[in-house]
Amino acid sequence: MRIEHARMHAKHRGHEAMHAEMVLILIATLVVAQLLLVQWKQRHPRSYNMVTLFQMWVVPLYFTVKLHWWRFLVIWILFSAVTAFVTFRATRKPLVQTTPRLVYKWFLLIYKISYATGIVGYMAVMFTLFGLNLLFKIKPEDAMDFGISLLFYGLYYGVLERDFAEMCADYMASTIGWCSASTSSASAAGALWERSRRVPTAKRK
Repeated sequence: MRIEHARMHAKHRGHEAMHAEMVLILIATLVVAQLLLVQWKQRHPRSYNMVTLFQMWVVPLYFTVKLHWWRFLVIWILFSAVTAFVTFRATRKPLVQTTPRLVYKWFLLIYKISYATGIVGYMAVMFTLFGLNLLFKIKPEDAMDFGISLLFYGLYYGVLERDFAEMCADYMASTIGWCSASTSSASAAGALWERSRRVPTAKRK
Protein backbone atom coordinates (compact mmCIF):
# COMPACT_ATOMS: atom_id res chain seq x y z
CA MET A 1 0.00 0.00 0.00
CA ARG A 2 2.88 2.35 0.78
CA ILE A 3 4.47 1.61 -2.59
CA GLU A 4 1.18 2.28 -4.38
CA HIS A 5 0.72 5.50 -2.41
CA ALA A 6 4.23 6.64 -3.36
CA ARG A 7 3.58 5.81 -7.01
CA MET A 8 0.36 7.83 -6.94
CA HIS A 9 2.17 10.86 -5.49
CA ALA A 10 4.93 10.51 -8.08
CA LYS A 11 2.38 10.26 -10.87
CA HIS A 12 0.44 13.35 -9.77
CA ARG A 13 3.48 15.42 -8.81
CA GLY A 14 3.06 19.03 -9.93
CA HIS A 15 -0.72 18.82 -10.27
CA GLU A 16 -1.20 21.17 -7.30
CA ALA A 17 0.02 24.11 -9.37
CA MET A 18 -2.24 23.08 -12.24
CA HIS A 19 -5.24 22.84 -9.90
CA ALA A 20 -4.48 26.30 -8.50
CA GLU A 21 -4.32 27.71 -12.03
CA MET A 22 -7.65 26.07 -12.87
CA VAL A 23 -9.26 27.62 -9.78
CA LEU A 24 -7.90 31.07 -10.67
CA ILE A 25 -9.14 30.73 -14.26
CA LEU A 26 -12.59 29.69 -12.98
CA ILE A 27 -12.79 32.67 -10.61
CA ALA A 28 -11.65 35.08 -13.33
CA THR A 29 -14.20 33.64 -15.76
CA LEU A 30 -16.99 34.03 -13.22
CA VAL A 31 -16.03 37.65 -12.49
CA VAL A 32 -15.79 38.56 -16.18
CA ALA A 33 -19.07 36.80 -16.97
CA GLN A 34 -20.80 38.64 -14.12
CA LEU A 35 -19.50 41.99 -15.36
CA LEU A 36 -20.66 41.21 -18.90
CA LEU A 37 -24.10 40.19 -17.65
CA VAL A 38 -24.44 43.40 -15.62
CA GLN A 39 -23.45 45.52 -18.62
CA TRP A 40 -25.85 43.61 -20.86
CA LYS A 41 -28.69 44.14 -18.40
CA GLN A 42 -27.97 47.86 -18.09
CA ARG A 43 -27.51 48.56 -21.80
CA HIS A 44 -30.10 46.21 -23.34
CA PRO A 45 -32.59 45.26 -20.61
CA ARG A 46 -35.27 44.07 -23.02
CA SER A 47 -33.09 41.48 -24.78
CA TYR A 48 -31.57 40.45 -21.42
CA ASN A 49 -35.01 39.80 -19.94
CA MET A 50 -36.18 37.88 -23.00
CA VAL A 51 -33.10 35.62 -23.16
CA THR A 52 -33.00 34.88 -19.43
CA LEU A 53 -36.74 34.23 -19.36
CA PHE A 54 -36.49 31.81 -22.29
CA GLN A 55 -33.58 29.96 -20.68
CA MET A 56 -35.31 29.72 -17.30
CA TRP A 57 -38.44 28.42 -19.01
CA VAL A 58 -36.86 25.85 -21.36
CA VAL A 59 -33.64 24.62 -19.67
CA PRO A 60 -35.41 22.71 -16.81
CA LEU A 61 -37.26 20.69 -19.45
CA TYR A 62 -34.02 18.91 -20.39
CA PHE A 63 -33.28 17.80 -16.82
CA THR A 64 -36.93 16.87 -16.29
CA VAL A 65 -36.94 14.45 -19.22
CA LYS A 66 -33.47 13.12 -18.44
CA LEU A 67 -34.18 12.44 -14.76
CA HIS A 68 -37.80 11.29 -15.34
CA TRP A 69 -39.44 13.90 -13.14
CA TRP A 70 -42.88 13.27 -14.61
CA ARG A 71 -44.81 15.25 -12.00
CA PHE A 72 -42.82 18.40 -12.76
CA LEU A 73 -43.16 17.73 -16.48
CA VAL A 74 -46.97 17.53 -16.28
CA ILE A 75 -47.20 20.76 -14.26
CA TRP A 76 -44.72 22.46 -16.62
CA ILE A 77 -46.76 21.48 -19.68
CA LEU A 78 -50.03 22.75 -18.15
CA PHE A 79 -48.44 26.02 -17.04
CA SER A 80 -46.69 26.52 -20.38
CA ALA A 81 -49.84 25.82 -22.41
CA VAL A 82 -52.02 28.33 -20.54
CA THR A 83 -49.25 30.93 -20.27
CA ALA A 84 -48.47 30.63 -23.97
CA PHE A 85 -52.16 31.23 -24.78
CA VAL A 86 -52.33 34.25 -22.45
CA THR A 87 -49.09 35.66 -23.85
CA PHE A 88 -50.37 35.14 -27.39
CA ARG A 89 -53.52 37.10 -26.55
CA ALA A 90 -51.47 39.88 -24.92
CA THR A 91 -49.27 40.35 -28.01
CA ARG A 92 -52.10 40.62 -30.54
CA LYS A 93 -52.78 43.86 -32.41
CA PRO A 94 -55.35 45.25 -32.04
CA LEU A 95 -55.74 44.24 -28.41
CA VAL A 96 -59.00 42.54 -27.49
CA GLN A 97 -60.90 44.39 -24.77
CA THR A 98 -61.04 41.37 -22.45
CA THR A 99 -57.32 40.50 -22.75
CA PRO A 100 -55.97 42.71 -19.90
CA ARG A 101 -58.43 41.16 -17.46
CA LEU A 102 -57.50 37.66 -18.65
CA VAL A 103 -53.78 38.40 -18.20
CA TYR A 104 -54.37 39.90 -14.76
CA LYS A 105 -56.52 37.00 -13.51
CA TRP A 106 -54.18 34.28 -14.76
CA PHE A 107 -50.97 35.72 -13.34
CA LEU A 108 -52.67 36.71 -10.10
CA LEU A 109 -53.86 33.10 -9.72
CA ILE A 110 -50.36 31.75 -10.35
CA TYR A 111 -48.93 34.28 -7.89
CA LYS A 112 -51.31 33.19 -5.13
CA ILE A 113 -50.66 29.49 -5.77
CA SER A 114 -46.88 30.00 -5.85
CA TYR A 115 -46.97 32.09 -2.69
CA ALA A 116 -49.06 29.52 -0.81
CA THR A 117 -46.91 26.65 -2.08
CA GLY A 118 -43.72 28.39 -0.95
CA ILE A 119 -45.13 29.12 2.49
CA VAL A 120 -46.26 25.51 2.98
CA GLY A 121 -42.87 24.23 1.79
CA TYR A 122 -41.03 26.58 4.15
CA MET A 123 -43.19 25.49 7.08
CA ALA A 124 -42.60 21.82 6.23
CA VAL A 125 -38.83 22.35 6.20
CA MET A 126 -38.90 24.24 9.51
CA PHE A 127 -41.16 21.62 11.16
CA THR A 128 -38.75 18.92 10.00
CA LEU A 129 -35.76 20.79 11.43
CA PHE A 130 -37.55 21.04 14.79
CA GLY A 131 -38.54 17.38 14.68
CA LEU A 132 -42.30 17.97 14.58
CA ASN A 133 -42.64 15.48 11.73
CA LEU A 134 -42.11 12.70 14.26
CA LEU A 135 -45.46 13.56 15.84
CA PHE A 136 -47.12 12.41 12.61
CA LYS A 137 -44.76 9.42 12.23
CA ILE A 138 -43.25 10.86 9.05
CA LYS A 139 -39.64 10.10 8.22
CA PRO A 140 -37.32 13.15 8.21
CA GLU A 141 -36.16 12.33 4.67
CA ASP A 142 -39.73 12.27 3.34
CA ALA A 143 -40.72 15.44 5.18
CA MET A 144 -37.63 17.32 4.00
CA ASP A 145 -38.10 16.16 0.40
CA PHE A 146 -41.72 17.30 0.53
CA GLY A 147 -40.82 20.74 1.90
CA ILE A 148 -37.93 21.34 -0.50
CA SER A 149 -40.05 20.26 -3.47
CA LEU A 150 -42.81 22.72 -2.54
CA LEU A 151 -40.24 25.48 -2.02
CA PHE A 152 -38.78 24.80 -5.46
CA TYR A 153 -42.20 24.82 -7.15
CA GLY A 154 -43.20 28.05 -5.42
CA LEU A 155 -39.97 29.88 -6.23
CA TYR A 156 -39.64 28.62 -9.80
CA TYR A 157 -43.17 29.31 -10.98
CA GLY A 158 -43.35 32.52 -8.93
CA VAL A 159 -40.31 33.99 -10.69
CA LEU A 160 -41.43 32.64 -14.06
CA GLU A 161 -44.93 34.13 -13.85
CA ARG A 162 -43.51 37.47 -12.71
CA ASP A 163 -41.29 37.72 -15.79
CA PHE A 164 -44.12 36.66 -18.12
CA ALA A 165 -46.46 39.18 -16.48
CA GLU A 166 -43.92 41.98 -17.01
CA MET A 167 -43.49 41.00 -20.65
CA CYS A 168 -47.25 40.94 -21.25
CA ALA A 169 -47.63 44.31 -19.52
CA ASP A 170 -44.97 45.77 -21.82
CA TYR A 171 -46.68 44.50 -24.95
CA MET A 172 -50.17 45.60 -23.89
CA ALA A 173 -49.03 49.07 -22.85
CA SER A 174 -47.13 49.47 -26.12
CA THR A 175 -50.11 48.26 -28.17
CA ILE A 176 -52.58 50.59 -26.45
CA GLY A 177 -50.15 53.46 -26.87
CA TRP A 178 -49.53 54.37 -23.24
CA CYS A 179 -45.83 53.52 -23.49
CA SER A 180 -43.29 52.91 -26.20
CA ALA A 181 -41.93 49.45 -26.94
CA SER A 182 -38.63 50.30 -25.24
CA THR A 183 -40.23 51.38 -21.96
CA SER A 184 -39.33 49.36 -18.90
CA SER A 185 -41.80 47.02 -17.23
CA ALA A 186 -42.08 49.23 -14.18
CA SER A 187 -42.97 52.25 -16.32
CA ALA A 188 -45.50 50.23 -18.30
CA ALA A 189 -47.16 48.92 -15.17
CA GLY A 190 -47.17 52.43 -13.71
CA ALA A 191 -48.81 53.82 -16.84
CA LEU A 192 -51.47 51.11 -16.77
CA TRP A 193 -52.13 51.82 -13.09
CA GLU A 194 -52.37 55.59 -13.57
CA ARG A 195 -54.72 55.18 -16.52
CA SER A 196 -56.94 52.75 -14.59
CA ARG A 197 -57.21 55.25 -11.71
CA ARG A 198 -58.58 57.88 -14.08
CA VAL A 199 -61.38 55.61 -15.29
CA PRO A 200 -64.63 56.19 -13.35
CA THR A 201 -65.76 53.38 -11.08
CA ALA A 202 -68.97 52.79 -13.06
CA LYS A 203 -67.01 52.33 -16.31
CA ARG A 204 -64.59 49.93 -14.65
CA LYS A 205 -67.47 47.74 -13.51
